[in-house]
Amino acid sequence: MTHRLAFIRLLATFGLGLALACQLSLAGEARPLADDPVAEKRLQAISAELRCLVCQNETIAGSNADLAKDLRREIRAMIQAGHSDQQIVDFMVARYGDFVLYRPPVKRTTLLLWAGPLLFLGIGLIALYLYLRRRNRVLQASQPLSAEEAQQAEALLRAPDNRQESA
Repeated sequence: MTHRLAFIRLLATFGLGLALACQLSLAGEARPLADDPVAEKRLQAISAELRCLVCQNETIAGSNADLAKDLRREIRAMIQAGHSDQQIVDFMVARYGDFVLYRPPVKRTTLLLWAGPLLFLGIGLIALYLYLRRRNRVLQASQPLSAEEAQQAEALLRAPDNRQESA
């Protein structure tokens, strides 16, 4: 029985070693992303200004989504074809709309996007002012307790709780 167990362990170890050797043989050298480091810097600068359409809260430079990888590949090809940075950004905007820009321009269609936070802040401040003004009116209109009412309240607070005695 121990020979069989030793043989099974040997086969398992050999199989694991063979699998590891296959994985290592498939691994390759790390290749640079671009042959030209200047083009790679341009790619990083452009892709840092564009939004990943899948992630929506990341730039294309920081996203690992397949679409972001494809867009980086396309930007790299456009750089190699000699397009300027503005031409590449204009192409992306024409293809995907202003949403692809991480900082969309201020224009009529994006005005609410830019003015929305200020609008909500203004509404909140007005609501707070109205609430505090109404509360002050209610507090001023209320009269303090008379001496007799104060004595009754004090007596109620000092009196033993009847519900605890009946339980």
